[in-house]
Amino acid sequence: MVKAKSTGGKLPAIPPSQCLDTRQAIEAMAMSSGRRLLNAPVAHVSVLAAYAGALIAAGALFSVLLSAGIETQGPRRLLEGLGFSAGFFFVILSQCALFTEINVVMPVTLLHFSVPTMLAKAARFWTVAFAANLAGALAVGYLVATVQHYPPEIASRLEEIVSAKMAYREIGGVIGWLHAVWSGMLANWLVGLAALFATMGRTVVDKFIPVFLAVSVFVAANFQHSPANMAYFSLAEAAGIGPGWSAALAWNILPAALGNILGGFLLVVLPFWICFGSKHSAMNEGKEDFPHV
Repeated sequence: MVKAKSTGGKLPAIPPSQCLDTRQAIEAMAMSSGRRLLNAPVAHVSVLAAYAGALIAAGALFSVLLSAGIETQGPRRLLEGLGFSAGFFFVILSQCALFTEINVVMPVTLLHFSVPTMLAKAARFWTVAFAANLAGALAVGYLVATVQHYPPEIASRLEEIVSAKMAYREIGGVIGWLHAVWSGMLANWLVGLAALFATMGRTVVDKFIPVFLAVSVFVAANFQHSPANMAYFSLAEAAGIGPGWSAALAWNILPAALGNILGGFLLVVLPFWICFGSKHSAMNEGKEDFPHV
């Protein structure tokens, strides 16, 4: 009979965690990503943001190519999500500056450091990132339309995607605009979680799985993500099948951007900051009173 090995009354060693916990991820966002981007020169931010817009446009193109010609809703939406998540994941790995990702990183950084002078830097950063994301997407859209010639079903699928994103114009008025804002909030709830979960991961695979899942949900649900829509509209306009930039900006990209900012702060940053990030949070208050096990 084999006897169990005695541990001397001590609990067995706990294996190291395979990922950062939420508190550590929030701190990593503020101390690394947020501070790095806030202190970067405008020229560097512009390049990083334009590159992010280009990568997102590549993901948007991939989503169209994968989902074209598939009639069944489930597989089509899944492939569309897989294609787009590639672009978002490239942004995560390259540490480029995507408008919606920084809607989580910037508020976390501002709350962490509590320095009023950072507000002006953050506002400048948001503005530059938005404009440069659009510039990067426009460049890719133009290049794709110039050098590539796809079958008609590709253009048809792109037109379907863009038409669905312009549904708020059909509703019209304040209600239609607010619906686009609320959809943008839902989109950046999921994209913000994707950014947070990717920060938790320690390997490329650890980072990709939550990104793929979260991004696939918002893509399948047709929630409005402003950089994604910049990409889809850039591809469509360059191909001559878009609604026009004035309509796209007024009825989708701008209200979606507002919703993305609100969603990132209210639905991701604020709840987790209250519970894990604040010095007076429930997770930090009195933590020394608990015994270590």
